[in-house]
Amino acid sequence: MTNSTGNESKREQVDLLVVGSGIAGLVTALTAAEQDANVMVVSKGALSSSASYHAQGGIAAACGEDDNPELHAADTLRAGRGLCRPSAVETLVEDAPARIDDLRNWGARFGSEPGLEGGHSRSRVFHSRGAETGREIELAIARRVRAESRIRVCENERVLGLWRSRGYCVGIIGEQGRIFSSATLLATGGAGALWSRTTNPRGALGEGIAIAYRAGAAVADLEFVQFHPTALSASGMLLSEALRGAGALLLDTSGERFTDELAPRDVVARAIAARGSALLDLRPIDRGRFPALIDRIREAGYDPETEPVPVAPAAHYTLGGIVTDLDGRSTLPGLYAAGECACTGVHGANRLASNSLLECVVFGRRAALAALADAPLDLEPESPEPPPAEVDLVDRELREQMWQGAGLVRDAAGLEPLRTASALVPRLVAECALHRRESRGVHFRADFPVEDPELAAHTVLRHGQEPLFERWS
Repeated sequence: MTNSTGNESKREQVDLLVVGSGIAGLVTALTAAEQDANVMVVSKGALSSSASYHAQGGIAAACGEDDNPELHAADTLRAGRGLCRPSAVETLVEDAPARIDDLRNWGARFGSEPGLEGGHSRSRVFHSRGAETGREIELAIARRVRAESRIRVCENERVLGLWRSRGYCVGIIGEQGRIFSSATLLATGGAGALWSRTTNPRGALGEGIAIAYRAGAAVADLEFVQFHPTALSASGMLLSEALRGAGALLLDTSGERFTDELAPRDVVARAIAARGSALLDLRPIDRGRFPALIDRIREAGYDPETEPVPVAPAAHYTLGGIVTDLDGRSTLPGLYAAGECACTGVHGANRLASNSLLECVVFGRRAALAALADAPLDLEPESPEPPPAEVDLVDRELREQMWQGAGLVRDAAGLEPLRTASALVPRLVAECALHRRESRGVHFRADFPVEDPELAAHTVLRHGQEPLFERWS
């Protein structure tokens, strides 16, 4: 094949095509293979390059004797500022203990006792090696995926667009050719690297959201991007929530505490931003619980045993994404989504700490089962049209514009120029943020600083239409 758009031949045919190799994608693939499906995983990079691999926080589940799913749900709803989809929250917390068991059966190892993190009323956050949870879970699942004969992994291949036929998604158009599938699932991660200060890998540009939108799928809630309060000031390296859960303190430049370290992340992040800088004091905690993270802090030139470490907020997690139901179905038949690129409404306006890895496992599994159950029996696709000619240009200038105009505190004056940005997802973020004339959770507008009860709804964008507010049950 010489044509980079892959229009000349049909390279593969599978039962389920998974785009993305983070935890959501791998759980989806493994679940489908266990149902005897033929699966292909297409990854833009190597399996170890996803945001999941770098996730330091834990995975939440109400497994303790003093805990239950109802309490977990209450904490999630409280953090979500009136915007969580109740049915999605119920599904997440009810499924959580069983999904922890799945991960253990697949080889993931957790500490003996769950820990406490910001926004949680109980110690229900499971960690691996202190702050290496994402890495340990992904490596465990990846080993199972690579050993599974029904799964083929295709690394270092970029997806250019979705293959549509008669209003149905029938696969992808990749750089190396077309792949035909009865069901296609996007698990491409978020868009945090569109901001100049970020905890995300540099490739987290929302590409899955963009190709789904261009193919006709609805997206929602892109104004809600969570800024992690404690990234290392010099580099943006994430300093896990687990550190504050263990007792690390936030200090101002005079050495005084100024906020509740375990308050929801949007509250803590804005408290730090209001002071311009902050210090994270790790001296009160048992640093031996976090060996790899402490080593990285030392490698960055700081000694956490003798002095506090300078921190600042950074773009961290995309709460919105491709609109799906509770089984991963998008509004484009044949297309599914799970993980950070999807929007079930489970997080509302502010994600509760350590619900994201859980979301990947719970909804990734459900999406796999639904995709196999929904698969049409006699799908004969037409030849695909070439992918859209539009090229998304993301450079340092755009990232800085996103930080200044759509950052932790935004207003109309900063958002308006982003409507003509050189990439699609920043334009969609700006449209959603301008449409939401209030402050709610991680979306804080200086020109509309008060939460409006009338806007307790999801901002939905459909191709060629103005944003709409929708209420989801």
